Formats: sequence, C-alpha cells, structure tokens
Amino acid sequence: MIQPPQKAANRAPTDGESLAALDRHTVAGALYTREAGGLRCVACAHRCKLQPGQRGVCQLRFNEEDKLKVPFGYIAGLQCDPVEKKPFFHFYPGASVLTFGMLGCNFHCDFCQNWSTSQTRRDPAATVSVRPITPEDICALARARGSRAVVSSYNEPLITAEWGAEIFRAARAAGLACAMVSNGQATMEAMDYLRPHLSALKVDLKCFDPIKYRRLGGQFEAVTETIREAWRRGIWLEIVTLLIPGFNDAEAELRALTEFIAAVNPDIPWHVTAFHPDYRRTDGRATRATELIRAARIGKQAGLRYIYAGNLPGKTHGLENTDCPRCGTVLIEREGFDLLSRRLSPDGHCPNCNETIPGRWA
Repeated sequence: MIQPPQKAANRAPTDGESLAALDRHTVAGALYTREAGGLRCVACAHRCKLQPGQRGVCQLRFNEEDKLKVPFGYIAGLQCDPVEKKPFFHFYPGASVLTFGMLGCNFHCDFCQNWSTSQTRRDPAATVSVRPITPEDICALARARGSRAVVSSYNEPLITAEWGAEIFRAARAAGLACAMVSNGQATMEAMDYLRPHLSALKVDLKCFDPIKYRRLGGQFEAVTETIREAWRRGIWLEIVTLLIPGFNDAEAELRALTEFIAAVNPDIPWHVTAFHPDYRRTDGRATRATELIRAARIGKQAGLRYIYAGNLPGKTHGLENTDCPRCGTVLIEREGFDLLSRRLSPDGHCPNCNETIPGRWA
C-alpha cells in the first residue's frame, strides 16, 4: 500500500504558488521500472524515461533522487453528479456518484473542456487551488451523499493512478463502485494495477487518425489497445467521441471509428457528444443536433447496438434513450442528465421480450 505523505506536506498550494508547493503533495509511486541511468514511468503509454531531476510529459510525475514521485493526498475538484454526466448510461443509471479530480494531463488538446485542471503546469492560465484530503474522507462524503460510486475525473486519472487506487481501495471496503473517466492512453501495467479496484471505465476516443492523435499529444494505438483490453478484462466500458466540426466528423473517419468499436464488441455504448468552442479552439462553431444524428446513423450502420447523442437535451430524436435492440421498447427515457422513466428490469432485461441489456444495473 502507498504510504501517505508526511503531515508537513498537508498544505494546499494556492493560485500562483510554485511547482515546489505542489510537489509537496507527492509520495513514492508504484508504476515504474528501474533502468540503467534512470526510471521508466509506466503509468501511461508515453513511458517517460526519467533521470534524477527530470519530469514526465505530464509534468507531475518526476524522478527525485532516484525515486519516482507521484501526486497524492489532495483534490482539485470534488462534486456529486448524476452518473449520466460522466457520461455512463449503462452503469447504475440515475445514481449519484462522487467525482474527484487532481491536476494535470498527458495530452494537450486545444479543445479541452476541463483545461483549468488538466493543463496545470503547461498553461499559466490554468490555475486551480488544491486541498489535502484522505481516501476515508472522500468515501465518507460519498456515503453521506448517497452516492453509488466514486469516479476519478476532471484531470487524466492515469497520471494519478496511485492516488486513485488508494481511494478505490477504501471505496470498495465501503461498498462503493469505482470508475474512471480517461483519455485511454494506458499501459498494460497500469491496467493490471487498477483492474482489481475498477468497476467501469469511460474512454474518450477523440478521433480515428494517428496523426491527429499525435497533434493532441497522444498515441492512437495505445488508446485502441486500452479499449480492447478493458473489454477483455471485464471492466464495464463506455466510449465517448466529442464531435468537432472540421476535425473528426468526416463520414469515412466516423465509419472507421464505429466499425472499430463494433469489432471489439457491438454492445459497447458509444456516446457522440456536441462540441462547443472552448479553451484554444474558439474560432469554430458548435456541433448541431443534425450532425449528432448523422453520426449516430453511421454508428448504427457499423453494427453498434447502443448509441447516444449528448449535450443537446431533447434535440436528438430519442438518442438519449436506452432502447431494446430486439423489440425497440424504450427501456430508459432521458433528457439531459434526468431520467424521465425506466422500464428496464432490476437485473437488466427488457420487460417486453426479455432481451438481456448489457451493463451494471442492480
């Protein structure tokens, strides 16, 4: 088990404080290998080799005196949300979940909608205060608020995997499910490390083009491998694509993307969501409802059985609902993050034809 930081480190850095202040919220990490001349971080597919004094791509994992130091013992965000906001639609629908987040990311997407936390140490404008907390405090709050699960989000959870795992251990002991919202650039070492604790994973499949992924700071093949491995290992998986006009909305790319998901398993829910200009991509336009509907049609042709259109409540012709793929019965009716009705049985069957609907329902 990771040892907690010393009590002297329990001071939250405020906006504008130095990197050294944030570095006090670290412990010796677990996700690394030792190599000649340094350490190899294996929390994400960048696999940064770090000599003493060097930092990884994320800027938050670093080699200090031949020890890998990793973020630990703080939060930059903590909030109760409907699980549909993550979005998860086949993972305890209608439940409240307690979402926690730290700082930093291993990507640098110019359209990031959580950039104030994810781009810390990369963008001087991304300044968010943090505060120390214990896993037990997080779980106690989740129980007090009636949450069904704890979810690691707001930044990239892979680069804070040791802290996430510590919270997940406490959450499991408290009877809570555990989930992550990730860009999916994992390693198999990180998957093995998190698998005993993880109930569900949401992966952002941002596009279907290796060159575009490199521009975002990521590795396309690592993301697709994470998707395959998560499903193979029995982690409940849902995939989200933020549909950005002029970036990833070409028919050929959407067809390749959805055919890939269907080849892994057609039961994986795919969420196609609307972009709004944000962060450094402010010169484009927002995604229209008709474009989400078109993307959903392409996914349907590719063989996907559960497709959802998000961020434009009530405008996508029922694509927020969960329908039975056999008989068409509306099983869960939604608008935005609200459940309007539910006919799905507690064990996940259609009441009309008894079709089994994959997910986590109890």
